[in-house]
Amino acid sequence: MVNCSSNQNVKPVVKGVSYFLAHVPSMIRHGSKPSREIGRDPSLLPSILSHLESFDRAVAYAPNQVFIGNLDPDDLLHIPPPWFKNPVPDSSRWGPFGEIMPEEEFYGMMKICDEFQLLLMEEGFLQEIALRLKKHPLFTVEDLEKLDKGVSLEHIEKQLSEGEAVPIYVQGDQLIGCCKRPHGGGAEEDANLVPHILLENLSTRASGVLALRHLIDRLGGAQEIDYLLGCGEEAVGDRYNRGGGNMAKAIGELCGCTRATGSDVKAFCCAPVHAIVMGASLVASNIFNNVVLVAGGSFAKLGMKFQGHLRNDMPILEDVLAAIAIWVGQDDGKSPVIRLDSIGKHEIGSGSAQQAIIDKLVVQPLDRLGLKITQIDKYATEMHNPELTEPQGSGNVPRINYRTIGSFAVLRNEIKREELDRFVEIHGMLGFSPTQGHIASAVPVLGHSVRKMMANEMENALFLAKGSLFLGRVTQLSDGISFLLERNKGG
Repeated sequence: MVNCSSNQNVKPVVKGVSYFLAHVPSMIRHGSKPSREIGRDPSLLPSILSHLESFDRAVAYAPNQVFIGNLDPDDLLHIPPPWFKNPVPDSSRWGPFGEIMPEEEFYGMMKICDEFQLLLMEEGFLQEIALRLKKHPLFTVEDLEKLDKGVSLEHIEKQLSEGEAVPIYVQGDQLIGCCKRPHGGGAEEDANLVPHILLENLSTRASGVLALRHLIDRLGGAQEIDYLLGCGEEAVGDRYNRGGGNMAKAIGELCGCTRATGSDVKAFCCAPVHAIVMGASLVASNIFNNVVLVAGGSFAKLGMKFQGHLRNDMPILEDVLAAIAIWVGQDDGKSPVIRLDSIGKHEIGSGSAQQAIIDKLVVQPLDRLGLKITQIDKYATEMHNPELTEPQGSGNVPRINYRTIGSFAVLRNEIKREELDRFVEIHGMLGFSPTQGHIASAVPVLGHSVRKMMANEMENALFLAKGSLFLGRVTQLSDGISFLLERNKGG
């Protein structure tokens, strides 16, 4: 509902959060880094295929269980590392925040998202997937009708032999389909409509749809959603408008959001937190009652650090596509409140030093609110899983950020220097997010924070995201934005 006539501000709250993981190890070969390295050295492929995790192991992987809400981030403190060698017993693909889906079923979701018949899938495979998805609570009869009958394996092999398609596998190397190039309207000559990019677009839409369906299934009311804000890293478009986007509406179309409009927010890793601030502002200004932020997975980042994993003879753990959906609505007296007077922003003149960024995103906002650094229960920052980043030399990203925040507490005499490690333990968390760029940046903690605040187990949490605008090669600037989430006191 659009309510432009009222100027009365309302408190924006987070009513719910959902998370989705598609376990797609057979797609690792198509990730940006693996595909380039395999092109240079084809002998890498057998090594990659021999280091893939099974679906059961992916479900039992502790960080994945934290992501979908079956474990709390602090539970990781009690699970011996390396986590991939210590699977969680009796783990489930289903969690309070969402699910972990096997690649076979996810390919079925991609086919349902395929409006232009770009995906060709083997007929026997599609029949099997139709039976499996029929049992899934989030799929409808209309969904299953979109799977069609499929094609023969010979037809798929013919498409691949013509050099204008990307193969799709299950179980590492079993061919079951392909993504082909579209025809007509000059698409044959468009570098932005090549099969690899189209496969990326479809996987982003499919993962976003499932995250949003989980959210709607828990909260109800797809018709109540007024505005959808896409905040992923995909760049949907053709040669005339690369990155034109509006993945938000494409996702909402398959989720029953017929009364919603929407648009996409682009800000590299910071986009979800920017989108939360924008969505909260739209709600607070009474323009829209319900704004949902949604982002699909980052296909390009599959297997991004695979070389470090192979060097250490460990599974390639960057084997999931992660997606999020966040419902921001008007104050209901119980859902956690987004404090719009707490917004921290990295300004153009702030510089790129980490200390300057933390000062803008943490210290200055808290000063305005009259709060000490130690008065924040938890800080949500870049929650990259260190088991994914450390083998390739990228370090423990969350720990580095928490120590930087803690160093400001030392400088402000809120803690002693020898208490820095204790500060990190109390106010920080171990990283558990897939290295999916925008997904890892603070928002994986949101579901846990909402749950704890609703149960009166937490007072507040500060969410800060940092971005790298220089990746676009048009500026050397960094980026950052933050907000405080606070337990709703009622009234």
